[in-house]
Amino acid sequence: MFFNLKSLITRVILLNILILSAGIAAFTVYHIRREQLDIIDTTRDSAKLLLSTIEKSIFNSMRVGNTQDVQIILEMVGRNRRLRDVRIFHPDGTILKSADPDELGKRVRPQELELFTRQEKDGILHIGGEQVLGLVQPIYSDEQCFLCHGAENKVLGILNLNISLDETFHKLRESSKFYLVSTALILVLLAGGISFILLRLIKKPIRNMAMKMRQVEGGDLTVRMNPRSYDEIGSLMYSFNAMVLNLEKAKKDLEKFHYGQMERADRLAAVGEMATGIAHEIKNPLAGISGAISVLASDYEEDDPRREIVGQILGQINRLDKTATDLLHFGKPGKPEFSHVDLNSLVQDTLFFVAQHPEARKIHRIKDLNRNLPPIWADEKQLQQVLFNIIINAIQSMKDRGGTLRVRTEEIDRKDRHFVRISIADTGEGIPEDELGRIFAPFYTTKTQGTGLGLPICRQLLEQHGGTIRVESRLGEGSTFILELPSALDETESLNEAYGAQT
Repeated sequence: MFFNLKSLITRVILLNILILSAGIAAFTVYHIRREQLDIIDTTRDSAKLLLSTIEKSIFNSMRVGNTQDVQIILEMVGRNRRLRDVRIFHPDGTILKSADPDELGKRVRPQELELFTRQEKDGILHIGGEQVLGLVQPIYSDEQCFLCHGAENKVLGILNLNISLDETFHKLRESSKFYLVSTALILVLLAGGISFILLRLIKKPIRNMAMKMRQVEGGDLTVRMNPRSYDEIGSLMYSFNAMVLNLEKAKKDLEKFHYGQMERADRLAAVGEMATGIAHEIKNPLAGISGAISVLASDYEEDDPRREIVGQILGQINRLDKTATDLLHFGKPGKPEFSHVDLNSLVQDTLFFVAQHPEARKIHRIKDLNRNLPPIWADEKQLQQVLFNIIINAIQSMKDRGGTLRVRTEEIDRKDRHFVRISIADTGEGIPEDELGRIFAPFYTTKTQGTGLGLPICRQLLEQHGGTIRVESRLGEGSTFILELPSALDETESLNEAYGAQT
């Protein structure tokens, strides 16, 4: 797992090692280069001191005319194993004196003569496969030399000293090896220390948190972490514990709410079954009572005050009958009989019936129907019941002050499916925002004589057709009910499946 490049800790460790390696390597190279220059400078200073000593010794011997001592001095100095060449050569390159008598009269190498011609004091030369530090020092004549060499200030010869740098570079290589080994050891120690710290203080807690998160993901909300510090990791652990605690609390609240919803659904189902039974039991006696009272009413004269009382009784019986009918429709809706329906024609027919309603006299009706509207696959009677119910509700919301009823049809596309939309808008009082989510709940109503089943039945019927219903409302401005139904251009099998899911 340590060398898993997908691991963040591994990448951090490798990045730290890379940065450390680059930094330490740059420092080591700089230090080795600096030491190399220092060693060469030290060797150069020593060689210049030796060259100056040889020059003085030679000058003293030549001043008294003892040229034999010059050769002896050069031979004695040349016994040093680090000195490769000790000689005096003429400005034309001919060797005049040398620690090696065999090279007398020969010419010096071009590199050594070039040092003199370029008027350089020293330089690194490659001689015989090795590096040497070559130094040249011109010997000028002075007044004491005029007797032998004439009264002219000239170069009598060039003192040349070549010192082998093999021992110097050997020490440098040994020093470089020491630095490289030290660098590698320091790098290993730093990398190991950083890796241990990251693995111990970061990777292990993160891996522990990941394991705890998997347990939470599996549904175990009793998981808790034990922070051992107050750093960023510890703060993350405290936040994790707080999150799991909130999740556990939310789960309990959700379960409590779910159980409450299930109990309410069971009660509603029981109420629906009971309402269906009661409705059946009530409708038949109500029909008999209504018929009997109608017969009795026919015996009274038109101006008989008892006839008005009988009319009120019949009105109450009709209201009870409508309530029982709504209960039947909600408890056990009828199976839709699908066919191709012209929605525009259905809207016009519904508005014609609505126009006969007493409360629709003060209402201005506007129809905005799409002429190219495709047919829909629906139960015409059930759909007309939905439209009639919603339009009547819209008219009743404007009965006190009048208003405008606008019915609009249009075709829409959604996720490669074709839908037909019906918008029924009014300019009534509107619905308060806190009631918008409850208007489709069974038995919820704001009317004094309503059952609270009209809109739930409408939604139920639309869902059987694979459609939807929603409402938009602004208090004091009116409401708009939006109905969407699949058009007959799509497969009708989806509608049958939707109905089967509802039943």
